[in-house]
Amino acid sequence: MKSIDLKLGYSCNNNCVFCVRGDKRKKFEDKTTAEAKQFIKEVKDDCDEIVFTGGEPTIRNDLPELVSYASQFNFKKIQIQSNGRRFAYKDYCKELIKRGANEFGLSLHGSKPEIHNKLTKNQKSFSQTIKGIKNLISLDQKVAVNCVIAKPNYKDHPALTDLLIDLGVERCQFTFLYINNLIKDDPQLVNKIVPRISETILYIKKAIKKEENSNISIFIEAIPPCFLEEYKEHILDFTKEKPEKVYKKQKIKDYNRYKQNQFKTKGEECKECKYFNNCEGIWKVYPGIFGWEEFKPIN
Repeated sequence: MKSIDLKLGYSCNNNCVFCVRGDKRKKFEDKTTAEAKQFIKEVKDDCDEIVFTGGEPTIRNDLPELVSYASQFNFKKIQIQSNGRRFAYKDYCKELIKRGANEFGLSLHGSKPEIHNKLTKNQKSFSQTIKGIKNLISLDQKVAVNCVIAKPNYKDHPALTDLLIDLGVERCQFTFLYINNLIKDDPQLVNKIVPRISETILYIKKAIKKEENSNISIFIEAIPPCFLEEYKEHILDFTKEKPEKVYKKQKIKDYNRYKQNQFKTKGEECKECKYFNNCEGIWKVYPGIFGWEEFKPIN
């Protein structure tokens, strides 16, 4: 399966402290409707799946139109990646489903408002996202949730997993935060939101164990197997469980390898690890802040 992301722009109605887009929303204009349709037309023969993402795609009034346009090209999956707030309106959910959307990836960063809202910097975000999850599941839609692993929320991961199980979510992905330039250049912000990976592992393992007696699948992204060897089948980058990503804009044949070379790194000692060839490594900025002491090769 080949999948492509259509980034409609960087505008968003949240202001997450760890936003992977950094300051791009201030630098780049969102795609026009015509530009988005042209992109869809160009990739329709190369991909089985298309993901509408941003920024926040649901704040655009033309999203239903774009989903409808994509559906005529018979993509097997049309996914919407969203912070989930607009899905609190059930009629809007129905409209996107009617137009052809058949999978939804929502972001939820805590099991309670005081955690999630602090990270999104929006006091309405938790209640609206929870309602959005409930609405989509009541409409028999596939819902996957992504949670960014950060210092203010990592101890909450087991409780968040319990909440998602209760809601009926079938998949959750915990992703170690990407340290963008806005974070990297602010030592106080680094100290405030970036944990050491080793500090988070106990809580990640507790979350994974909850999969055993439930219908949820737990995956981990951007943490190497040297931290989670006994749960390596849950590491998304390691298992390659996700579909092959196509990155047409830069004509990159193997986007997964491009991502590894561009954004991730491995230490010298990593060459001694038996998982060296399968592991994507860690975000490049991380060892510049914390060093390599936590990373122990597995022989």
